[in-house]
Amino acid sequence: MSIQVNRLGDPAVRAFVAAVNSHDKTAFEALLAPGATMSDDGSEREIDDWTDREVFSSHGHMDVESESDAGRTLLVSYRNDTWGEMRTKWRFDVDDAGRISRFETGQA
Repeated sequence: MSIQVNRLGDPAVRAFVAAVNSHDKTAFEALLAPGATMSDDGSEREIDDWTDREVFSSHGHMDVESESDAGRTLLVSYRNDTWGEMRTKWRFDVDDAGRISRFETGQA
């Protein structure tokens, strides 16, 4: 059973999941702090290229199974048109302004 997006504990993470699931690239980009970074399965990636390929052009969707670390770590059933469905872990760093400064994802 998944957690409803509006019940996720951290506001920035909640907005991130909502933007991914609604395919709202503008809202997604507004959530990121200047100079934000990310990694996928331990490899550093360029956010714009990665999110375009793995999220927006491939219709990515996050079903959150559980959260920890005050809502900044998620276990997610993630699916997109490229890879199908997989279990993933997401970890977020949020700056003092409430914007995501880094996220890490990878298979769980």
